[in-house]
Amino acid sequence: MTHSKYDQTLALAGIYQAASLVKQIANTGMANSAHIESSLETLFRFDAATVEEVYGSVAGVSHGVKVLLQHLNDRSSRDLEITKYVISLIMLQKKLSNNPEMLDELSNRLNKIEAQFEFFSLCHENTFAKLGHVYKETISTLGPKIIVSGEQPHLNNELNASKVRALLLAGIRSAVLWQQCGGSRWQFIFGRKAYISECEKILSQI
Repeated sequence: MTHSKYDQTLALAGIYQAASLVKQIANTGMANSAHIESSLETLFRFDAATVEEVYGSVAGVSHGVKVLLQHLNDRSSRDLEITKYVISLIMLQKKLSNNPEMLDELSNRLNKIEAQFEFFSLCHENTFAKLGHVYKETISTLGPKIIVSGEQPHLNNELNASKVRALLLAGIRSAVLWQQCGGSRWQFIFGRKAYISECEKILSQI
């Protein structure tokens, strides 16, 4: 897999997309279903040859590219909640990468969920529940847990809670991808202009 800035930007946008959708669901109980589906699909593209293929197409991560660009362009209006989720996902990804047994377990459990797609679609509540359960029993045990802020009625809704966990799992998938493409905290800090340029190029082509 190539380590171009374009690939890094798509993967980083994938993390921001998941974080943004988590915030929307936690605060309003809703989020764009196409964006949710695009994020969750990344969990089942095991043999993608390129980063773009992981997201199906550039359009699959377009929401994340917009959120990323906004955060990079205007620090004064940066959403601290989304930033907190992104940082937490990257930290958990590092712990996961050092845990080969858990990586194998995740792979096996995702394969089992994929095998049931003939009965339940990707965005069926049963699939959300299964993905949420996977997150709870694997990533959530690595610590520290990601504390999701929002409106209590939405957070207490079991389907919303499952969607949030499923999206956090998708965020981890993108964080793994970003790291595989050579992404790092230092690159993010010092490569801001390059990421802005890539975001603008990507959005101009959609």
